[in-house]
Amino acid sequence: MAQKSKILIIGGTGYIGKFIVEASAKSGHPTFALVRQSTVSDPVKGKVVEGFKNSGVRLLYGDMYDHDSLVKAIKQVDVVISTVGNFQLADQVKIIAAIKEAGNVKRFFPSEFGTDVDRTSAVEPAKSAFAIKSQIRRTIEAEGIPYTYVSANCFAGYFLPTLCQPGVTAPPRDKVIILGDGNPKAVFNKEEDIGTYTIKAVDDPRTLNKILYIKPPNNIYSFNDLVSLWEKKIGKTLERIYVPEEQLLKQIQESEMPINIVLAISHSTFVKGDLTNFKIEPSFGVEASELYPDVKYTTVDEYLNVFV
Repeated sequence: MAQKSKILIIGGTGYIGKFIVEASAKSGHPTFALVRQSTVSDPVKGKVVEGFKNSGVRLLYGDMYDHDSLVKAIKQVDVVISTVGNFQLADQVKIIAAIKEAGNVKRFFPSEFGTDVDRTSAVEPAKSAFAIKSQIRRTIEAEGIPYTYVSANCFAGYFLPTLCQPGVTAPPRDKVIILGDGNPKAVFNKEEDIGTYTIKAVDDPRTLNKILYIKPPNNIYSFNDLVSLWEKKIGKTLERIYVPEEQLLKQIQESEMPINIVLAISHSTFVKGDLTNFKIEPSFGVEASELYPDVKYTTVDEYLNVFV
């Protein structure tokens, strides 16, 4: 068995980052997390970092904005995974520059983990956010850095506990708001599974310079299908309120940040069907559950049982 790659995660204390660090440590990869000193002393993030240490993760002190510390950290590993948040997406050029200087990286996973940004019809402000990710892809390719882009679609933890309903904390029991006609299909993946699939791809030649789509067949649902599944679980029919596209577009324009970006992503996902309206061609992509049939992923059906 070839030795497992050493992995550095940048942005590991963030939402999806935690799951990727955990999956890496669990799978026996020597795992490193780049952390700032201020993160360690932060009351919330400090606990996350403590958890990393208990899982055998090595902490490397440094900062994305400190070039020398970044190069030093990268020189110690084989693979770099960025899970930085929205406000730092454009600054990943700093990671790219450090990877180029270090010269030893076998693969870079930029911060993606959502829609395939090269195949989307999103409106503003989501359009601009996606364009930044797209630009980072083009920079990686231009620099000749080996890559994998992970398109993980919808985080189950964001959408399923409320059945995609705005401003509530539990799934609906009487009426449900559905964007558009509710027919385009979306994909919902549990965050732990996204971590597992991402780490499986690290040393896999089949995912090199490709987009890894996480689209397990049992997690593809239209909004209408999702509501029907929920109705079956609670033994009750909900009143379905459909929001026409024109109304949603108007709402996006009239809303403030961050509501407008959430609505614009929902428009792309549930009205335009951007997650499922194209075929994955071998020239650009591979599908995770096909590559790794041994992974027992959590299905949407199983996920929703917790909320009944």
